[in-house]
Amino acid sequence: MTVTTTGLFSQLLELIPRGEFSRLVAKHQAERHAKGFTCFAQFVAMLFCHLAKADSLREIEHGLRSCGGKLRHLGLAKVPARSTLSYANAHRPPALFRDLFFSLLQRLRAESDFLPRRHRFNFKNRLLSLDATIVHLSLQLFPWADFNRVKGGIKVHVVLDHADYLPRYVHIGPVRQHDVRYAQGLSLPAGSIVALDKGYMDLRMFHRWTSEKVYFVTPLKQPLRFRVAHRRALSAGGAVLSDALIALTGFEGHRDYPRLLRRIELNVLDRAGEVRRLILLTNQLDFDAATIAAIYQERWQIELFFKALKQNLTLRNFVGASQPAIEIQIWTALIALLLLKWLHYLSQCRWSLSNLTGTLRLHLFTHRALRDFLNAPWDPPPEPDEPAQLSLQFAKLDSRNN
Repeated sequence: MTVTTTGLFSQLLELIPRGEFSRLVAKHQAERHAKGFTCFAQFVAMLFCHLAKADSLREIEHGLRSCGGKLRHLGLAKVPARSTLSYANAHRPPALFRDLFFSLLQRLRAESDFLPRRHRFNFKNRLLSLDATIVHLSLQLFPWADFNRVKGGIKVHVVLDHADYLPRYVHIGPVRQHDVRYAQGLSLPAGSIVALDKGYMDLRMFHRWTSEKVYFVTPLKQPLRFRVAHRRALSAGGAVLSDALIALTGFEGHRDYPRLLRRIELNVLDRAGEVRRLILLTNQLDFDAATIAAIYQERWQIELFFKALKQNLTLRNFVGASQPAIEIQIWTALIALLLLKWLHYLSQCRWSLSNLTGTLRLHLFTHRALRDFLNAPWDPPPEPDEPAQLSLQFAKLDSRNN
């Protein structure tokens, strides 16, 4: 077992290149008018907030103070004061941590065999999921985040890549902005297949995607007027009830999407275990209906991503009230989740991501090699070797000379 002089938290921070971090700080001029409190110290404090699941600025300060003389291993000269961290979160650009997230994600994807490199289907198309989640906020504390009379929040839009179940795109915006507005601005790679919810139903956008050779699979949001151009054969005893190529006949439908669409009707089980009817629309005309249904079912992975983000990291209690502070906390949560998924991939111990997160939370300042901890988390840390003690030879004194 390897003996190390630094804790697990400091070893985890070694995955963040300091040179790249300094370049991003200079790009965004994030330390302009700073008086000693660096952006890296701010990042360390916010990363500790998520990994230790600290719910307030006081818990962050006291948690870092409890590590004693180990602060220098984290790159900190002293424990940041609550007021100093609060001011930095409110006045420094969230774009710094956004770029840090994508830089780290790109580096881990390029320099290592990071997670599975293919989805579970046989086709070679890139499979993506598009969805958004709302981070709920109290209107009394965050009046700028209102989207109706009684609720407040901020929305996180994600395009998830099913090759490694990590984001391809992330955008943080107001809840008032409709999901379709965000999707309309996306530039997706040709040949990819996007599974999305019915909230993204926009025929003009689908027509543009078809022209760009981007495939989509989405449930029908509202009834459409159409005529059947061709019915496809069905497998006996399957869940698929109908599979047809249709042409939209309504004025707006034909104007917005003048091409042929594929309409698949099937029976599915809802969360209560009851059978309900589901109608899928897609511009993928070659795959069989069962594969199209499985592609839409695979969209559940983005829901699991949102669940892991909200349950394992600090996104229920916020350590700032301004919009930049909230966005910084969300971006650092995404960075923390990326690091946790990287550790989960490296670990040879078969445990869930939530168990890894909870165990790491208790050993952030334990002096132990990170790989040893990941593979045998419940083994005791190694004891340092005792320094060799030289034996001194004392001369015997003659009693007659006393």
